[in-house]
Amino acid sequence: MDGWGVLEEAAELARRGEPFALATVVWRQGPSSGRESCRAIITGSGDLHGWIGGACAEPVVIRAARQVIADGTPRLLLLGTPGQFGGAVPEGMTFVPISCQSEGGLEVYIEPVQPGPHLVVVGHSPMARTLAEMARSLGWQAELIAGQDFSAADAGERSLVVVATQGHHDEEAVEQAVAAGPAYLGLVGSARRGAAVLGYLAERGVSREELDKVQVPAGLDLGSTSHREIAVSILAELVKLRAAGAFTPGPVPSGRARAAGEAPVTEPGTAIEAADPVCGMTVPADASAYPLASGGVTYYFCCAGCRREFEKAPAAYVKRESRC
Repeated sequence: MDGWGVLEEAAELARRGEPFALATVVWRQGPSSGRESCRAIITGSGDLHGWIGGACAEPVVIRAARQVIADGTPRLLLLGTPGQFGGAVPEGMTFVPISCQSEGGLEVYIEPVQPGPHLVVVGHSPMARTLAEMARSLGWQAELIAGQDFSAADAGERSLVVVATQGHHDEEAVEQAVAAGPAYLGLVGSARRGAAVLGYLAERGVSREELDKVQVPAGLDLGSTSHREIAVSILAELVKLRAAGAFTPGPVPSGRARAAGEAPVTEPGTAIEAADPVCGMTVPADASAYPLASGGVTYYFCCAGCRREFEKAPAAYVKRESRC
């Protein structure tokens, strides 16, 4: 995958609400196999789609990209051989030495692409529709679901759920929302109505700890307002909570298929990594990294060349690794 295919894949990931990083080669010195404007997408689990460069560049970019996804901060990498640039590395750029057989250099810009919050508005009133439309205008992933169609499978632990069923089966909608364990759960209605709904659910066995998480009434207190202004007050509260770090964006739940046992999305930072004993590069500790068992220990390498160098004199590299 390259060129427009990478951008099309990026659009699809964004539509699904999956965080990823976009890596772009902005400078190249031959004979590196990467080229200016080469692009790749790296997912949170470390999958790479596209082309950045050869076997030495890819693991470095993947590792940096997963960190970029985790902390949300873009990074500019300069890849080359030790001593190639000396002290001429600009401020703000991260230099990563490449010690294997590859030559040349690459400058790669890696930027995070985080999805907007996933908002589920339960109800079909004008206020509910207005809230969903305003959230979409902010780039949020907003869904409008009728109360009788809503279930716990429609939300996840990173979702924001606003129940605006206006007295039509509020109890059932809130009970389903509580079961989803969302990052935020608000009920549109008066404090008196909210107390009645929560009291009913308490009698049905819903724990007080879970019920205490329900915001009633949802939104900032703006006094007597119109339905459009109520929507503004709810969205303002959610924006305020997001700015304070109360919740983080995440993938849109895939409905009932996800609830039935589909594997969850792998979060950044969960893959096991190892250091190549020859060149020192960080590589995935799996079958893709040329594993070699020696002296009861399994070693992993960035390329077949480093593995061959290790096989010639394993003791030399094991001793060097132990000194480090």
